[in-house]
Amino acid sequence: MVDMDAAGGAVTGGLIGGALEKPQGKAGEAHSGACSDCAQPVSGNFCAHCGQPTHVHRSLLHLGEELLHGVMHFDGRIWRTVPMLVLNPGRLTREWVEGKRSRYVSPLGLFLFTIFLMFFILSFGGGQAIKMGSIDDRLATAREAVAEQHLAVAEARTAVAKAQGKATTAPASDRETADAELGEARTALDDAVKGLAGAGAEVTRLQGLKAQGPRRDGFESGSWQAEIHDAVAQDKVKVNVGNESLKKKILKKLSNPDLAFYKIQQTLYKFAFLLVPLSIPFVALLFLWKRQFTLYDHGVFVLYSLTFMAMLSMALSLIGRIEWLEVVVGFAAVIAPPVHMYAQMKGAYGLSVFAALWRTVLLLYFCCIALALFLVAIIMLGLGG
Repeated sequence: MVDMDAAGGAVTGGLIGGALEKPQGKAGEAHSGACSDCAQPVSGNFCAHCGQPTHVHRSLLHLGEELLHGVMHFDGRIWRTVPMLVLNPGRLTREWVEGKRSRYVSPLGLFLFTIFLMFFILSFGGGQAIKMGSIDDRLATAREAVAEQHLAVAEARTAVAKAQGKATTAPASDRETADAELGEARTALDDAVKGLAGAGAEVTRLQGLKAQGPRRDGFESGSWQAEIHDAVAQDKVKVNVGNESLKKKILKKLSNPDLAFYKIQQTLYKFAFLLVPLSIPFVALLFLWKRQFTLYDHGVFVLYSLTFMAMLSMALSLIGRIEWLEVVVGFAAVIAPPVHMYAQMKGAYGLSVFAALWRTVLLLYFCCIALALFLVAIIMLGLGG
């Protein structure tokens, strides 16, 4: 089911993004007279003093056109900006910083709209990303794991028998190699036996949960919600935040995992912009001794980069629903971000291949730190609020 808050956010985000853009395109036939806003003499399509169009529409059709533009930036700039962001992000960033802006959607406007659109699209999933399946499905998976571990144990025992034969009959010169093979085979056998024991224990646990029947608290037996609820109830979840009141709030929300997940999801949606101020200082560190690049330049770089990552997430989320494309999606998720960062860094700052490469490696590391800080902040705001 579509999350209506996310749908409203998509519209709001688009309108915010549209509000950040200056009027573009035609505004009716040119005429002379006075501006209806500032009363200054005008001759043309726009007022030279305040920028308002001289032809003020008052039709319902134009109201719909303004809504479409506000929500989707439905003009020529979007068709120039998005392909440039995907294929040549360095040039796009550099041209915006240098002042060549009339052809492109602003980085902030595009970022706001894309982030809200991303959460709107992801809301169609209804939280299925963390769905663990019914208890019958999990039992079937656990039994398959037991069968696989039985096979692994049999193969490991065969390998041990062969290795023992080699160790017994090998010449003195080859004895050391044969002993090493025997040790590896025995280690593999031990691992297979442990795996079999673990898989068997999981089957036993799930069978016990299934035998319990429906739960009184309404959670499905064996579901991730039930397991988190039970862990909180049994005091197995440790929350160390240095504040007893905040700790009680977090544990209370975790006892209802669906509500906790919803709160985190909504906080993530509302505070996604925090990624920008968290990321700019890390990018600035990469150019600390290059005074020609300002924080504004780094801000434009971060906004366009985050916009691309949001677009990539949307695309992979949709494509990933096709089973036979899962490998392609996984490959793209690993390769596309660093390649895009490298291309944008090299083009935006005019760097050499080596300079862009080592900065990209560091930036990937910095991204992990910024993302960790962001997620901690989101969890604290979502569960502690």
